[in-house]
Amino acid sequence: MTGRVMPFLWFDGTAEEAVNFYVSIFDDAKIVNVSRYTELGPEPEGTVMTVTFELFGNRFIALNGGSNFSFTPAVSFMVTCETQDEIDRYWDALLEGGTPLECGWITDKYGVTWQITPKLLVDLLGDEDDERKKSVYRAMFEMTKLDIAGLEAAAALQVR
Repeated sequence: MTGRVMPFLWFDGTAEEAVNFYVSIFDDAKIVNVSRYTELGPEPEGTVMTVTFELFGNRFIALNGGSNFSFTPAVSFMVTCETQDEIDRYWDALLEGGTPLECGWITDKYGVTWQITPKLLVDLLGDEDDERKKSVYRAMFEMTKLDIAGLEAAAALQVR
């Protein structure tokens, strides 16, 4: 498969569990392929090596690569949402065993960081009116889980 960028996620033995978790959360998500270690190792024969999966039509590969590396928020996955219900659903599901950060970011129980972001925020931060944009930024920086109504109020300059 040339010409395609695929995130490759390194897990310490929890790749299959993590992928099953993600597939249970996101609509139209699916596991595409599971490959297993052979007698050549380095993990025991039959142990899951990689899981290829799709979220919103984007392919990812999860690897059980051992404890050499771990995730940081320096790389995150942004999920744009149309409604507050969508934000709440993804946020609550990913929060299970995870850690809420600020501005709509959350690190899940596997260490992967997600941004659960209303599409409206992307539009508002591109607004040409500097006062509206500053007001939205201020409101966003005060939020953990993003709230569409609060962002809209900030855009209407009703919140300072």
